[in-house]
Amino acid sequence: MILDRRMRLRDWPHSTLFARLRKSLVYAPTQAGCDAIPAALELHILRTNLTTHGCRSSRPTSSMSTTTDRRYVCQLGHNEQVSQVFMASEKQLRPNRNGNLYLQLQLSDRSGAIAARLWNASENDYRAFENGDYVKVDGNTQLFQGNMQFIATAIRRARPDEVDEVDFMVLRTDEIDRMAQRLTEILRTIKTPELRNLAECFLMDTNFITKFTTAPAGMKNHHAYRGGLTEHVVGLMELVLVVSPRYPRLDQDKLLIGAFLHDAAKVDELSYEREIAYTDEGQLLGHMVLAMTMIDDKVREAERLSGEPFPKHLVTEIKHMVISHHGEYEYGSAKLPMTLEAVALHHLDNLDAKLASFTQLMVDCPNVESNWTQYHANLGRKLYKGAKTEERGAPAS
Repeated sequence: MILDRRMRLRDWPHSTLFARLRKSLVYAPTQAGCDAIPAALELHILRTNLTTHGCRSSRPTSSMSTTTDRRYVCQLGHNEQVSQVFMASEKQLRPNRNGNLYLQLQLSDRSGAIAARLWNASENDYRAFENGDYVKVDGNTQLFQGNMQFIATAIRRARPDEVDEVDFMVLRTDEIDRMAQRLTEILRTIKTPELRNLAECFLMDTNFITKFTTAPAGMKNHHAYRGGLTEHVVGLMELVLVVSPRYPRLDQDKLLIGAFLHDAAKVDELSYEREIAYTDEGQLLGHMVLAMTMIDDKVREAERLSGEPFPKHLVTEIKHMVISHHGEYEYGSAKLPMTLEAVALHHLDNLDAKLASFTQLMVDCPNVESNWTQYHANLGRKLYKGAKTEERGAPAS
């Protein structure tokens, strides 16, 4: 039996807006005829559409570096004078070779992050702000060993009137809304009743969906920003829809659930109200272990609501996909992938994560005049950004 949960928002004061937003949604009816999006997603869509939208794609065109004409991190070049607001993280007060203290930290906005130093710092400078605070920073940029860095002359906690939240949103709220809608559409293509019911139990969980559409997918490596988890998961599920028809022995329904749940516990592994960091649970257990409890809870809920037992072998295969999706023991997998769906999930997950990570390295590269990024020691290579437009038209020699 497919669950038919008609959960609606009642007496919404902005009825015209509510009707317009609901009209824009595309529903996948259940076998029982349910055409209502879960209330959790209704709440998220309405809440986020009533807030100020961020803007990832637009960029200021002027070369001025002032607080009224922002220069994003990805735009900063060598020897620029900057005075503007950033988000601070990873601050440390450290001694140099002579024993003098300096403040080391990361400064970020929606376009990326830059390492910063404040020389001749004091304990007061260190205590002047917290990780995750918005800070007003004065200083200069410089290219050092192939990387851009920021040499600060002054740092203080920013006033509320100096902060524009849009400058720190990688994904606009309407983009996240569209991805949340697509997530629901794809999950409702699942035909296996037990797996469809399990998906519905997650979708109907308001707290889970709110965190899922807010959380990043990681600390640094890929999709490390608000909404990044949803972007990564929806992208991965789109890959499943493309790849699974090519391999008849792959169970698309199982693979879709695996893609949906493989990183789902990152909603609790990470904290992300401002700075991205590990929670105590996340540090001690990790998202793969946390996911086991999450899955067990929703399986029990699906059994209760449907009145039918959930097949034990399905629970085991879902959990196996989650604990093996890193693919190798040295990368944190408790088990190596042993089912076709687990093997496919690992490689598709790795593809989406790697392409996102490499793309960001190219975008963040300070060598704007070169076709190549700087050398990345952790990758053991440079990355080729492609020929410039003028070079593409040049005749071969």
